[in-house]
Amino acid sequence: MLNILAKLLKALNSETSAWALAIGIALGMVVGLTPLFSIHNLFIVFVVFTFRVNLSFFLLSFTLSSGLAYLLDPAFDYTGEYLLTAESLLPLWQSMYEMPLARIMQFNHTISLGSFVVAVLLFFPVLFGARFIVQNYRSHIQARIGRLPLVNVIKGTRFWALYQKVSTVNIGGRS
Repeated sequence: MLNILAKLLKALNSETSAWALAIGIALGMVVGLTPLFSIHNLFIVFVVFTFRVNLSFFLLSFTLSSGLAYLLDPAFDYTGEYLLTAESLLPLWQSMYEMPLARIMQFNHTISLGSFVVAVLLFFPVLFGARFIVQNYRSHIQARIGRLPLVNVIKGTRFWALYQKVSTVNIGGRS
């Protein structure tokens, strides 16, 4: 647990792009809110491992969003049912059901469709909100936290040693 927290703090305090952290949070939210074993989640995991997306924040966001998804399942079900029974969208659903790839995506299930639509609608607000928070933390809060007397106490603990160890490890052997 301390190791994970140290990695999160390292990423937050590093020179990693605020966009990389924010994209990790937003993509983790999408994967966490939608059913885990779906085609779009495989694509998102591919993107996370291919591009510069912070894996620690992705996993944290995925974990928190998964817990939130259980609470939001009734809303996802209602949203999916509303969309699947809307008269104006019936031709779209019929044409999608005739395509094998669309059937694999399971958009004919109310919770799958509802959670996907809600996650897509929340993607950009979460992305820009997370970027705003990271930038404000780095420019305003990070220096203030470093000056607190409590930080000097923490620097003498096992957690600080672990944080320093994680901070000095080179990723992939590169300097």
